[in-house]
Amino acid sequence: MSQSGPEMSLVCLTDFQAHAREHLSKSTRDFIEGGADDSVTRDDNIAAFKRIRLRPRYLRDVSEVDTRTTIQGEKISAPIGIAPTGFHCLVWPDGEMSTARAAHSAGICYITSTVASCSLEDIVTAAPEGLRWFQLYVHPDRQLNKQLIHRVESLGFKALVITLDTPVCGNRRYDIQNQLRRNLTLKDLQSPKKGDSLPYFQMASISTSLCWNDLSWFQSITRLPIILKGILTREDAELAVKHNVQGIIVSNHGGRQLDEVLASIDALTEVVAAVKGKIEVYLDGGVRTGNDVLKALALGAKCVFLGRPILWGLACKGEHGVKEVLNILTNEFHTSMALTGCRSVAEINRHLIQFSRL
Repeated sequence: MSQSGPEMSLVCLTDFQAHAREHLSKSTRDFIEGGADDSVTRDDNIAAFKRIRLRPRYLRDVSEVDTRTTIQGEKISAPIGIAPTGFHCLVWPDGEMSTARAAHSAGICYITSTVASCSLEDIVTAAPEGLRWFQLYVHPDRQLNKQLIHRVESLGFKALVITLDTPVCGNRRYDIQNQLRRNLTLKDLQSPKKGDSLPYFQMASISTSLCWNDLSWFQSITRLPIILKGILTREDAELAVKHNVQGIIVSNHGGRQLDEVLASIDALTEVVAAVKGKIEVYLDGGVRTGNDVLKALALGAKCVFLGRPILWGLACKGEHGVKEVLNILTNEFHTSMALTGCRSVAEINRHLIQFSRL
């Protein structure tokens, strides 16, 4: 690809989306972009941010604006991270290795997926100093979960993110049409008995029986902070606190699981209110601009995580594309902070926003 022309035009995350579409096969494009059923929630994740209006404050001396913050006590350069998404090799040959390098270079957290297409060892080798959390799909075989968690600990991952919203797979029509799952395998979900990789379609073997009482077992086998991903209600947020987990990611799986649930940003408010500051709350779903990041933080999120935009960056330019996506969003967020009168992340609060009737 030449260094002029299209390169110059990628100035926002949706530019990367359009550019990635041109480079990907139909089945891969559908896999990334697809939502469940009618994709109501997928689209509302983005639209819901646009229903929130900003209330800027001026004459605040914004000559120095600091985007740095912490998550689970670890320093990050901005409250922006990489959400767990699978099969990065579908869009770029080096897959998750490139993603890990970009995250480390940006000084942010990368949540590595159970369904990564590179081995965990290769991902860690690619960016040994990077801040990584591990996302777990709980398998019915406890021994398999235990093996994987101990492997993750030994590799230096800093938190365990347990996905809650996939007791069964959502109805993703495009993937069914394209029969995509038959062609994908999992490097890291190896059977302790056989040692072979599990095909993706066997992800039907995600535990359907996982319940709140099982969390104590996970806490007994790991010292890693446990983050629950996929909580959308006050009731479940209260139970998370009661069960002594360390964090919640408010998420609807990018609209890929149960359609017609609340947009992530709309669910955030009740979850934050329910935890009463006892644990950190994060968000993924629909974040596309620096204003979106600011709005999520104003409503109580400690950090946001990006899913699809990371894959767009990877599809366009590999590691450099992911770096650019992160850089664009961080710069936009810096601008949003300055233009609303926030000199630090700590100064971002609920008074900066109002819900519009649009």
